[in-house]
Amino acid sequence: MGVEIERKFLIKNDSWKSSADNGVQIKQGYLNSDKNRTVRVRVYGETGFLTIKGKNENLTRQEFEYEIPLDDANNLLELCEIPIIEKRRYIVADQGNNWELDVFEGENAGLLVAEIELHSEDHQLELPAWVGDEVSTDPKYYNSSLISNPYKNWDV
Repeated sequence: MGVEIERKFLIKNDSWKSSADNGVQIKQGYLNSDKNRTVRVRVYGETGFLTIKGKNENLTRQEFEYEIPLDDANNLLELCEIPIIEKRRYIVADQGNNWELDVFEGENAGLLVAEIELHSEDHQLELPAWVGDEVSTDPKYYNSSLISNPYKNWDV
C-alpha cells in the first residue's frame, strides 16, 4: 500500500528562490474530487501520471501513483473538472530535506505553498526562514479544493 505523509505551509518571503531549481510546469485535473478519495491526472513536465489518494487522516493518507503515456494524460485532462490546476513546482533543498514549492497560476495565481513529505507524522522538522503558517489540515488548501473554490475567489 502506498502512503503519503505530508505537511503543507504558506510561504512568507522570496528567500527560497536562491536555493531553488529551475522548476517544472504542472497541469493537473481531477476526475473525482470527493473528500474520501481523489483521482488526479497530472502532466509533470513531459510525463503523465494517474494518482489515486484516500481521505486524509491527520497528515497521512493512502496514495497510489502510476506513470501513464503523456498523450493519455493530456486527453484525460480534457475530461477533468474545471478549472485545471496550473502551477510551477520548484525543489528547494534545506537541511537535508527536499521541499516542493508550488507557485500557482491561472485561477489560483498568487497562491504559493511549500510541501514536504515525511517518513512519519512525528518527524521533527526545522523550518526554513521562508516558511510561514502551516495549512496541512486546512482543506481549502488541498489542490482538489482549488477546483470548486479557486484562490482568486478568496478574501485574503
